[in-house]
Amino acid sequence: MKDFARKLCVCAAAAGLASGAWAQSEFALKSQTLSNPDNEPAEVHPVPHERQMKWNETEFYAFFHYGMNTYTGREWGNGDEEETIFAPTAVPNPKQWLEAVKAAGMKGGIAVVKHHDGFCLWPTSSTTHNVTNGGNDFARNTNIPRDFAAAAKELDMKYGFYVSPWDRNSAHYGKDTYVKEVFLRQCAELAQYGTDQFEMWFDGANGGSGYYGGEGGTRSIDASTYYDIPNLRDSVHKVCPDCVMWGVGGEARWIGNEAGWAGETCWSMGTGTSGNENEWKWFPGESDAKATSAGWFWHSGETVLSTERLFQMYLETVGRNATLILNCPPDKSGSLPAATVQRLKELGGTLTQRLGTDLAPKATVTASEERTAGAARNYAAKNLTDGDKNTYWATNDGSVQATLTFEWPEVQTLRYVSLMEYIRKGQRIRAFRIETSQDGTNWTRQGGNIATTTVGYKRIIPLNGSTSASYGSGVKAKYLRIVIEDSKACPLLHTVSVY
Repeated sequence: MKDFARKLCVCAAAAGLASGAWAQSEFALKSQTLSNPDNEPAEVHPVPHERQMKWNETEFYAFFHYGMNTYTGREWGNGDEEETIFAPTAVPNPKQWLEAVKAAGMKGGIAVVKHHDGFCLWPTSSTTHNVTNGGNDFARNTNIPRDFAAAAKELDMKYGFYVSPWDRNSAHYGKDTYVKEVFLRQCAELAQYGTDQFEMWFDGANGGSGYYGGEGGTRSIDASTYYDIPNLRDSVHKVCPDCVMWGVGGEARWIGNEAGWAGETCWSMGTGTSGNENEWKWFPGESDAKATSAGWFWHSGETVLSTERLFQMYLETVGRNATLILNCPPDKSGSLPAATVQRLKELGGTLTQRLGTDLAPKATVTASEERTAGAARNYAAKNLTDGDKNTYWATNDGSVQATLTFEWPEVQTLRYVSLMEYIRKGQRIRAFRIETSQDGTNWTRQGGNIATTTVGYKRIIPLNGSTSASYGSGVKAKYLRIVIEDSKACPLLHTVSVY
Protein backbone atom coordinates (compact mmCIF):
# COMPACT_ATOMS: atom_id res chain seq x y z
CA MET A 1 0.00 0.00 0.00
CA LYS A 2 2.87 2.37 0.84
CA ASP A 3 4.51 1.64 -2.53
CA PHE A 4 1.20 2.41 -4.25
CA ALA A 5 0.94 5.72 -2.43
CA ARG A 6 4.49 6.66 -3.38
CA LYS A 7 3.83 5.76 -7.03
CA LEU A 8 0.68 7.89 -6.91
CA CYS A 9 2.68 10.86 -5.69
CA VAL A 10 5.31 10.32 -8.39
CA CYS A 11 2.62 10.07 -11.06
CA ALA A 12 0.91 13.17 -9.76
CA ALA A 13 4.21 15.05 -9.79
CA ALA A 14 4.91 13.92 -13.34
CA ALA A 15 1.46 14.97 -14.43
CA GLY A 16 2.07 18.31 -12.78
CA LEU A 17 5.18 18.82 -14.89
CA ALA A 18 3.12 18.19 -17.98
CA SER A 19 0.35 20.60 -16.94
CA GLY A 20 1.98 22.87 -14.34
CA ALA A 21 -0.62 25.64 -14.36
CA TRP A 22 -3.44 23.18 -13.66
CA ALA A 23 -1.54 21.52 -10.82
CA GLN A 24 -0.60 24.80 -9.13
CA SER A 25 -4.16 26.07 -9.17
CA GLU A 26 -5.58 22.83 -7.82
CA PHE A 27 -3.02 21.87 -5.19
CA ALA A 28 -1.31 25.09 -4.08
CA LEU A 29 -1.81 25.88 -0.38
CA LYS A 30 -4.18 28.78 0.34
CA SER A 31 -3.40 31.18 3.19
CA GLN A 32 -6.14 31.68 5.76
CA THR A 33 -7.29 35.22 6.65
CA LEU A 34 -9.09 35.70 9.94
CA SER A 35 -12.18 37.90 9.68
CA ASN A 36 -11.42 39.81 12.89
CA PRO A 37 -7.80 39.29 13.91
CA ASP A 38 -7.86 42.21 16.37
CA ASN A 39 -11.04 40.99 18.09
CA GLU A 40 -12.65 44.41 17.62
CA PRO A 41 -16.19 44.88 18.89
CA ALA A 42 -18.89 45.05 16.23
CA GLU A 43 -20.35 48.46 15.45
CA VAL A 44 -23.63 49.45 17.09
CA HIS A 45 -25.40 51.42 14.40
CA PRO A 46 -25.78 54.22 13.60
CA VAL A 47 -22.18 55.42 13.57
CA PRO A 48 -20.73 58.81 12.58
CA HIS A 49 -19.22 59.66 9.21
CA GLU A 50 -15.58 60.76 9.35
CA ARG A 51 -16.58 64.42 8.73
CA GLN A 52 -19.00 64.18 11.68
CA MET A 53 -16.20 62.84 13.86
CA LYS A 54 -13.93 65.75 12.97
CA TRP A 55 -16.79 68.18 13.58
CA ASN A 56 -17.52 66.66 17.01
CA GLU A 57 -13.85 66.90 17.95
CA THR A 58 -14.03 70.67 17.43
CA GLU A 59 -16.24 70.72 20.58
CA PHE A 60 -16.28 74.48 21.28
CA TYR A 61 -16.25 77.18 18.61
CA ALA A 62 -17.52 80.68 17.94
CA PHE A 63 -20.32 82.36 16.02
CA PHE A 64 -19.67 85.83 14.62
CA HIS A 65 -22.87 87.67 13.65
CA TYR A 66 -21.74 90.69 11.67
CA GLY A 67 -23.27 92.50 8.71
CA MET A 68 -25.94 95.00 7.72
CA ASN A 69 -27.82 94.48 11.00
CA THR A 70 -24.75 95.67 12.92
CA TYR A 71 -25.39 99.14 11.44
CA THR A 72 -29.20 99.20 11.50
CA GLY A 73 -29.63 97.82 15.02
CA ARG A 74 -31.98 95.12 13.74
CA GLU A 75 -31.82 91.37 14.18
CA TRP A 76 -33.65 90.50 10.95
CA GLY A 77 -33.30 93.06 8.18
CA ASN A 78 -36.14 93.35 5.69
CA GLY A 79 -33.84 93.31 2.67
CA ASP A 80 -34.62 96.89 1.59
CA GLU A 81 -31.64 98.44 3.38
CA GLU A 82 -29.46 100.72 1.23
CA GLU A 83 -26.05 99.14 0.65
CA THR A 84 -24.36 102.37 1.77
CA ILE A 85 -25.62 101.79 5.33
CA PHE A 86 -22.92 99.17 5.64
CA ALA A 87 -20.03 101.46 6.59
CA PRO A 88 -17.46 100.04 9.04
CA THR A 89 -15.59 102.66 11.03
CA ALA A 90 -12.34 100.71 10.54
CA VAL A 91 -11.06 97.77 8.56
CA PRO A 92 -13.06 94.69 9.71
CA ASN A 93 -10.63 92.40 11.51
CA PRO A 94 -11.57 88.68 11.49
CA LYS A 95 -8.12 87.78 12.80
CA GLN A 96 -8.87 89.71 15.98
CA TRP A 97 -12.15 87.80 16.32
CA LEU A 98 -10.41 84.45 16.10
CA GLU A 99 -7.50 85.39 18.36
CA ALA A 100 -9.98 86.37 21.07
CA VAL A 101 -11.99 83.15 20.93
CA LYS A 102 -8.85 81.03 20.73
CA ALA A 103 -7.84 82.56 24.06
CA ALA A 104 -11.18 81.26 25.41
CA GLY A 105 -10.28 77.70 24.44
CA MET A 106 -12.30 77.57 21.23
CA LYS A 107 -11.00 75.59 18.26
CA GLY A 108 -12.67 77.49 15.44
CA GLY A 109 -15.48 79.72 14.32
CA ILE A 110 -18.36 80.32 11.93
CA ALA A 111 -18.62 83.76 10.31
CA VAL A 112 -22.02 85.07 9.23
CA VAL A 113 -21.46 86.26 5.66
CA LYS A 114 -25.10 86.56 4.55
CA HIS A 115 -28.11 86.92 6.85
CA HIS A 116 -31.82 86.96 5.97
CA ASP A 117 -31.55 90.52 4.59
CA GLY A 118 -29.54 89.06 1.71
CA PHE A 119 -26.57 91.43 2.12
CA CYS A 120 -23.36 89.57 1.23
CA LEU A 121 -20.07 90.31 2.97
CA TRP A 122 -18.01 89.41 -0.07
CA PRO A 123 -17.92 90.63 -3.70
CA THR A 124 -20.38 88.15 -5.16
CA SER A 125 -21.63 87.89 -8.73
CA SER A 126 -25.03 86.65 -7.52
CA THR A 127 -26.42 90.03 -6.36
CA THR A 128 -25.58 93.72 -6.23
CA HIS A 129 -26.66 93.71 -2.57
CA ASN A 130 -23.09 93.26 -1.34
CA VAL A 131 -20.04 95.02 0.08
CA THR A 132 -18.85 96.43 -3.25
CA ASN A 133 -21.67 98.97 -3.00
CA GLY A 134 -21.02 99.78 0.68
CA GLY A 135 -20.85 103.24 2.19
CA ASN A 136 -17.09 103.83 2.41
CA ASP A 137 -13.74 102.41 1.35
CA PHE A 138 -13.61 100.13 4.41
CA ALA A 139 -16.89 98.60 3.24
CA ARG A 140 -16.01 98.34 -0.43
CA ASN A 141 -12.74 96.55 0.36
CA THR A 142 -14.34 94.12 2.79
CA ASN A 143 -14.22 90.39 2.04
CA ILE A 144 -15.07 88.55 5.24
CA PRO A 145 -14.88 84.95 3.91
CA ARG A 146 -11.47 85.61 2.36
CA ASP A 147 -10.01 87.27 5.45
CA PHE A 148 -11.70 84.93 7.92
CA ALA A 149 -10.40 81.80 6.18
CA ALA A 150 -6.89 83.24 5.92
CA ALA A 151 -6.84 84.17 9.61
CA ALA A 152 -8.12 80.75 10.68
CA LYS A 153 -5.38 79.01 8.72
CA GLU A 154 -2.74 81.31 10.17
CA LEU A 155 -3.98 80.60 13.70
CA ASP A 156 -4.45 76.85 13.05
CA MET A 157 -8.18 77.03 13.75
CA LYS A 158 -11.19 75.52 12.03
CA TYR A 159 -13.53 77.77 10.09
CA GLY A 160 -16.78 77.87 8.16
CA PHE A 161 -19.52 80.21 7.00
CA TYR A 162 -23.17 80.97 7.77
CA VAL A 163 -25.14 81.69 4.60
CA SER A 164 -28.88 82.25 4.97
CA PRO A 165 -31.03 80.26 2.52
CA TRP A 166 -33.80 82.83 3.04
CA ASP A 167 -33.12 86.05 1.13
CA ARG A 168 -35.53 88.92 1.81
CA ASN A 169 -33.77 91.14 -0.72
CA SER A 170 -33.87 88.91 -3.79
CA ALA A 171 -36.72 89.16 -6.30
CA HIS A 172 -35.94 85.55 -7.17
CA TYR A 173 -36.72 84.16 -3.70
CA GLY A 174 -39.68 81.79 -3.71
CA LYS A 175 -39.43 81.36 -7.47
CA ASP A 176 -37.85 78.61 -9.53
CA THR A 177 -34.89 80.85 -10.40
CA TYR A 178 -33.60 81.58 -6.88
CA VAL A 179 -31.90 78.33 -5.95
CA LYS A 180 -29.97 77.90 -9.19
CA GLU A 181 -29.20 81.52 -10.02
CA VAL A 182 -28.60 82.88 -6.51
CA PHE A 183 -28.34 80.45 -3.60
CA LEU A 184 -26.30 77.62 -5.13
CA ARG A 185 -23.99 80.15 -6.75
CA GLN A 186 -23.37 81.79 -3.40
CA CYS A 187 -22.63 78.46 -1.74
CA ALA A 188 -20.25 77.55 -4.56
CA GLU A 189 -18.44 80.87 -4.21
CA LEU A 190 -18.03 80.38 -0.47
CA ALA A 191 -16.74 76.84 -0.93
CA GLN A 192 -13.91 78.27 -3.01
CA TYR A 193 -12.53 80.23 -0.05
CA GLY A 194 -11.17 77.01 1.42
CA THR A 195 -11.60 73.29 0.85
CA ASP A 196 -10.92 72.54 4.54
CA GLN A 197 -14.06 74.16 5.96
CA PHE A 198 -15.50 72.18 8.87
CA GLU A 199 -19.08 73.48 8.84
CA MET A 200 -21.45 75.44 6.59
CA TRP A 201 -24.39 76.88 8.54
CA PHE A 202 -27.84 77.14 7.01
CA ASP A 203 -30.40 78.86 9.22
CA GLY A 204 -33.79 77.28 9.78
CA ALA A 205 -35.69 80.54 9.13
CA ASN A 206 -37.23 80.16 5.66
CA GLY A 207 -39.85 82.32 4.00
CA GLY A 208 -42.09 85.14 5.12
CA SER A 209 -42.43 88.82 4.34
CA GLY A 210 -39.68 90.84 2.72
CA TYR A 211 -38.58 93.43 0.19
CA TYR A 212 -38.05 90.84 -2.58
CA GLY A 213 -36.62 93.22 -5.16
CA GLY A 214 -39.35 95.78 -4.56
CA GLU A 215 -42.21 93.36 -5.12
CA GLY A 216 -42.79 92.95 -1.39
CA GLY A 217 -45.38 90.56 -0.01
CA THR A 218 -44.96 87.18 1.65
CA ARG A 219 -43.35 84.14 0.09
CA SER A 220 -43.64 80.60 1.39
CA ILE A 221 -41.49 77.64 0.42
CA ASP A 222 -41.06 74.00 1.44
CA ALA A 223 -37.46 73.95 2.67
CA SER A 224 -37.26 70.16 2.37
CA THR A 225 -37.53 70.39 -1.42
CA TYR A 226 -37.04 74.01 -2.50
CA TYR A 227 -33.27 74.28 -1.95
CA ASP A 228 -32.35 71.13 -3.90
CA ILE A 229 -30.56 69.76 -0.84
CA PRO A 230 -29.17 66.56 -2.44
CA ASN A 231 -27.44 68.62 -5.14
CA LEU A 232 -26.27 71.18 -2.60
CA ARG A 233 -24.88 68.51 -0.29
CA ASP A 234 -23.05 66.68 -3.06
CA SER A 235 -21.65 69.92 -4.48
CA VAL A 236 -20.34 71.14 -1.11
CA HIS A 237 -18.86 67.78 -0.16
CA LYS A 238 -17.14 67.44 -3.51
CA VAL A 239 -15.20 70.64 -2.85
CA CYS A 240 -15.09 70.51 0.98
CA PRO A 241 -15.13 66.84 2.00
CA ASP A 242 -14.94 67.56 5.76
CA CYS A 243 -17.67 70.23 5.78
CA VAL A 244 -20.71 69.35 7.88
CA MET A 245 -23.87 71.02 6.58
CA TRP A 246 -25.82 72.31 9.56
CA GLY A 247 -29.54 72.91 9.27
CA VAL A 248 -30.32 71.33 5.92
CA GLY A 249 -27.81 68.56 5.29
CA GLY A 250 -28.98 66.08 7.90
CA GLU A 251 -25.51 65.91 9.48
CA ALA A 252 -25.93 67.87 12.73
CA ARG A 253 -29.03 68.99 14.61
CA TRP A 254 -30.13 72.06 16.52
CA ILE A 255 -30.15 71.11 20.18
CA GLY A 256 -33.57 72.70 20.64
CA ASN A 257 -32.85 75.97 22.46
CA GLU A 258 -30.62 79.03 22.22
CA ALA A 259 -29.78 79.09 25.92
CA GLY A 260 -26.62 76.98 25.93
CA TRP A 261 -27.77 73.63 27.30
CA ALA A 262 -28.37 70.06 26.18
CA GLY A 263 -30.25 67.34 28.01
CA GLU A 264 -28.46 65.40 30.74
CA THR A 265 -29.54 62.41 28.69
CA CYS A 266 -28.39 63.21 25.16
CA TRP A 267 -28.19 60.73 22.32
CA SER A 268 -26.40 61.50 19.05
CA MET A 269 -29.51 60.34 17.22
CA GLY A 270 -32.99 61.80 17.11
CA THR A 271 -33.96 65.44 17.69
CA GLY A 272 -34.08 68.10 20.40
CA THR A 273 -32.24 68.31 23.69
CA SER A 274 -32.21 64.57 24.44
CA GLY A 275 -32.31 62.77 21.08
CA ASN A 276 -33.55 59.21 20.74
CA GLU A 277 -31.45 56.09 21.12
CA ASN A 278 -33.67 54.17 18.70
CA GLU A 279 -33.34 56.50 15.71
CA TRP A 280 -31.50 55.11 12.68
CA LYS A 281 -29.43 58.20 11.67
CA TRP A 282 -26.36 59.68 13.39
CA PHE A 283 -27.52 63.23 14.10
CA PRO A 284 -25.42 64.88 16.87
CA GLY A 285 -26.50 68.08 18.60
CA GLU A 286 -25.08 71.59 18.35
CA SER A 287 -26.04 74.24 20.89
CA ASP A 288 -26.00 77.85 19.66
CA ALA A 289 -25.91 80.46 22.42
CA LYS A 290 -25.12 84.15 22.91
CA ALA A 291 -22.20 85.41 24.98
CA THR A 292 -23.82 88.84 25.22
CA SER A 293 -27.00 90.21 26.79
CA ALA A 294 -28.76 91.52 23.68
CA GLY A 295 -29.31 89.89 20.27
CA TRP A 296 -27.18 87.87 17.91
CA PHE A 297 -25.85 91.04 16.29
CA TRP A 298 -24.05 93.77 18.22
CA HIS A 299 -26.25 96.36 19.93
CA SER A 300 -25.21 99.52 21.72
CA GLY A 301 -25.26 99.11 25.52
CA GLU A 302 -25.08 95.31 25.54
CA THR A 303 -23.01 93.54 28.18
CA VAL A 304 -21.07 90.27 28.22
CA LEU A 305 -22.27 87.35 30.30
CA SER A 306 -20.23 86.46 33.38
CA THR A 307 -17.38 83.99 33.22
CA GLU A 308 -19.30 81.66 35.54
CA ARG A 309 -22.34 81.70 33.25
CA LEU A 310 -20.23 80.94 30.19
CA PHE A 311 -18.50 78.11 32.05
CA GLN A 312 -21.90 76.72 33.00
CA MET A 313 -22.89 76.73 29.32
CA TYR A 314 -19.75 74.78 28.53
CA LEU A 315 -20.53 72.12 31.13
CA GLU A 316 -24.13 71.84 29.93
CA THR A 317 -23.26 71.45 26.23
CA VAL A 318 -19.78 70.09 25.62
CA GLY A 319 -20.17 68.26 28.92
CA ARG A 320 -23.46 66.70 27.76
CA ASN A 321 -22.54 65.23 24.37
CA ALA A 322 -23.20 68.36 22.30
CA THR A 323 -21.00 71.01 20.73
CA LEU A 324 -21.18 74.67 21.75
CA ILE A 325 -21.16 77.48 19.18
CA LEU A 326 -20.94 80.67 21.25
CA ASN A 327 -21.88 83.95 19.56
CA CYS A 328 -19.48 86.88 19.93
CA PRO A 329 -20.69 89.82 17.80
CA PRO A 330 -18.25 92.38 16.34
CA ASP A 331 -19.26 96.04 16.67
CA LYS A 332 -19.42 98.81 14.04
CA SER A 333 -15.62 98.94 13.80
CA GLY A 334 -15.62 95.36 12.57
CA SER A 335 -13.82 94.13 15.69
CA LEU A 336 -14.89 92.54 18.97
CA PRO A 337 -15.39 95.06 21.79
CA ALA A 338 -12.69 95.18 24.47
CA ALA A 339 -15.10 93.89 27.13
CA THR A 340 -15.84 90.79 25.04
CA VAL A 341 -12.15 90.14 24.45
CA GLN A 342 -11.43 90.41 28.18
CA ARG A 343 -14.28 88.08 29.14
CA LEU A 344 -13.15 85.47 26.61
CA LYS A 345 -9.65 85.59 28.08
CA GLU A 346 -11.14 85.05 31.55
CA LEU A 347 -13.16 82.09 30.29
CA GLY A 348 -10.06 80.50 28.82
CA GLY A 349 -8.27 80.90 32.13
CA THR A 350 -11.19 79.32 34.00
CA LEU A 351 -11.30 76.33 31.65
CA THR A 352 -7.56 75.84 32.06
CA GLN A 353 -7.74 76.15 35.85
CA ARG A 354 -10.69 73.80 36.32
CA LEU A 355 -10.31 71.34 33.46
CA GLY A 356 -6.66 71.67 32.55
CA THR A 357 -4.89 69.36 35.01
CA ASP A 358 -5.91 65.73 34.55
CA LEU A 359 -5.25 63.57 37.60
CA ALA A 360 -6.27 60.32 35.93
CA PRO A 361 -2.82 59.52 34.38
CA LYS A 362 -1.35 59.61 37.90
CA ALA A 363 -3.74 56.92 39.11
CA THR A 364 -3.55 53.15 38.86
CA VAL A 365 -6.53 52.00 36.80
CA THR A 366 -8.11 48.57 37.07
CA ALA A 367 -11.18 47.16 35.34
CA SER A 368 -13.54 44.41 36.39
CA GLU A 369 -13.17 43.05 32.86
CA GLU A 370 -10.93 43.67 29.85
CA ARG A 371 -11.75 42.41 26.40
CA THR A 372 -9.49 39.66 25.07
CA ALA A 373 -6.68 41.25 23.09
CA GLY A 374 -6.31 40.71 19.36
CA ALA A 375 -3.27 40.38 17.14
CA ALA A 376 -2.48 44.10 17.04
CA ARG A 377 -4.86 45.71 19.54
CA ASN A 378 -5.59 45.39 23.23
CA TYR A 379 -8.50 46.75 25.28
CA ALA A 380 -6.77 47.26 28.60
CA ALA A 381 -7.83 49.80 31.21
CA LYS A 382 -4.52 51.63 30.73
CA ASN A 383 -5.85 52.85 27.36
CA LEU A 384 -8.14 55.21 29.27
CA THR A 385 -5.25 57.44 30.34
CA ASP A 386 -2.72 57.11 27.51
CA GLY A 387 -3.82 60.30 25.74
CA ASP A 388 -4.60 58.42 22.52
CA LYS A 389 -8.16 58.81 21.19
CA ASN A 390 -7.69 55.76 18.95
CA THR A 391 -7.11 53.26 21.76
CA TYR A 392 -9.89 52.24 24.08
CA TRP A 393 -11.00 49.99 26.91
CA ALA A 394 -13.75 47.46 26.25
CA THR A 395 -15.40 44.41 27.76
CA ASN A 396 -16.08 41.14 25.97
CA ASP A 397 -19.21 40.67 23.89
CA GLY A 398 -22.25 40.11 26.05
CA SER A 399 -20.87 42.07 29.02
CA VAL A 400 -22.82 45.29 29.39
CA GLN A 401 -21.86 46.03 32.99
CA ALA A 402 -18.39 46.80 34.34
CA THR A 403 -16.46 48.76 36.95
CA LEU A 404 -13.39 50.96 36.45
CA THR A 405 -11.42 51.87 39.57
CA PHE A 406 -8.84 54.69 39.85
CA GLU A 407 -6.46 54.64 42.81
CA TRP A 408 -3.99 57.39 43.73
CA PRO A 409 -1.03 57.02 46.10
CA GLU A 410 -2.48 59.78 48.26
CA VAL A 411 -5.83 61.46 48.85
CA GLN A 412 -6.76 63.91 46.07
CA THR A 413 -9.21 66.80 45.77
CA LEU A 414 -11.59 65.94 42.93
CA ARG A 415 -14.26 68.08 41.27
CA TYR A 416 -15.05 66.84 37.75
CA VAL A 417 -14.98 63.54 35.88
CA SER A 418 -14.97 63.44 32.08
CA LEU A 419 -15.83 60.29 30.10
CA MET A 420 -15.46 59.81 26.34
CA GLU A 421 -16.96 56.89 24.43
CA TYR A 422 -15.29 55.46 21.33
CA ILE A 423 -18.22 56.61 19.22
CA ARG A 424 -16.72 55.46 15.94
CA LYS A 425 -18.42 52.20 16.86
CA GLY A 426 -21.62 53.84 18.04
CA GLN A 427 -23.01 55.39 21.21
CA ARG A 428 -23.65 52.64 23.74
CA ILE A 429 -23.78 53.52 27.44
CA ARG A 430 -27.28 53.89 28.92
CA ALA A 431 -26.53 54.21 32.63
CA PHE A 432 -23.54 54.66 34.94
CA ARG A 433 -22.65 56.08 38.32
CA ILE A 434 -19.57 57.62 39.91
CA GLU A 435 -18.41 56.83 43.43
CA THR A 436 -15.48 57.87 45.62
CA SER A 437 -13.77 56.44 48.67
CA GLN A 438 -10.90 57.26 50.98
CA ASP A 439 -10.29 53.69 52.13
CA GLY A 440 -11.38 51.54 49.20
CA THR A 441 -14.12 49.95 51.29
CA ASN A 442 -16.69 52.63 52.00
CA TRP A 443 -18.04 54.28 48.86
CA THR A 444 -20.12 57.44 48.36
CA ARG A 445 -22.06 58.17 45.22
CA GLN A 446 -21.19 61.55 43.67
CA GLY A 447 -22.89 63.85 41.19
CA GLY A 448 -25.99 64.68 43.20
CA ASN A 449 -29.19 64.25 41.19
CA ILE A 450 -27.54 64.57 37.79
CA ALA A 451 -28.89 61.94 35.40
CA THR A 452 -25.87 59.74 34.75
CA THR A 453 -27.33 57.98 31.73
CA THR A 454 -25.68 58.67 28.37
CA VAL A 455 -22.03 59.45 27.68
CA GLY A 456 -21.47 59.80 23.94
CA TYR A 457 -18.59 61.87 22.57
CA LYS A 458 -17.99 63.55 25.94
CA ARG A 459 -19.73 63.71 29.31
CA ILE A 460 -18.49 65.88 32.19
CA ILE A 461 -19.94 65.23 35.65
CA PRO A 462 -19.46 67.82 38.42
CA LEU A 463 -19.02 65.72 41.52
CA ASN A 464 -20.84 68.32 43.63
CA GLY A 465 -23.94 67.70 41.51
CA SER A 466 -24.28 71.22 40.09
CA THR A 467 -23.22 72.97 36.88
CA SER A 468 -24.16 76.37 38.30
CA ALA A 469 -22.81 76.27 41.85
CA SER A 470 -19.44 77.73 42.74
CA TYR A 471 -16.26 75.78 42.14
CA GLY A 472 -16.40 74.59 45.74
CA SER A 473 -13.95 72.76 47.94
CA GLY A 474 -14.14 69.49 46.03
CA VAL A 475 -14.34 65.87 47.13
CA LYS A 476 -11.48 64.28 49.07
CA ALA A 477 -10.79 60.78 47.75
CA LYS A 478 -8.04 58.25 47.25
CA TYR A 479 -10.25 56.06 45.06
CA LEU A 480 -12.77 56.80 42.34
CA ARG A 481 -14.81 54.27 40.47
CA ILE A 482 -17.09 54.39 37.48
CA VAL A 483 -19.76 51.73 37.50
CA ILE A 484 -21.34 51.09 34.11
CA GLU A 485 -24.80 49.77 34.85
CA ASP A 486 -26.21 49.32 31.35
CA SER A 487 -25.06 49.55 27.76
CA LYS A 488 -26.56 48.75 24.36
CA ALA A 489 -23.58 46.41 23.78
CA CYS A 490 -20.17 45.96 25.33
CA PRO A 491 -19.15 49.45 26.56
CA LEU A 492 -16.19 51.26 24.95
CA LEU A 493 -14.40 54.23 26.53
CA HIS A 494 -11.26 55.77 25.06
CA THR A 495 -10.57 58.44 27.71
CA VAL A 496 -11.45 59.11 31.33
CA SER A 497 -10.15 62.34 32.87
CA VAL A 498 -10.42 63.43 36.49
CA TYR A 499 -9.99 67.06 37.55
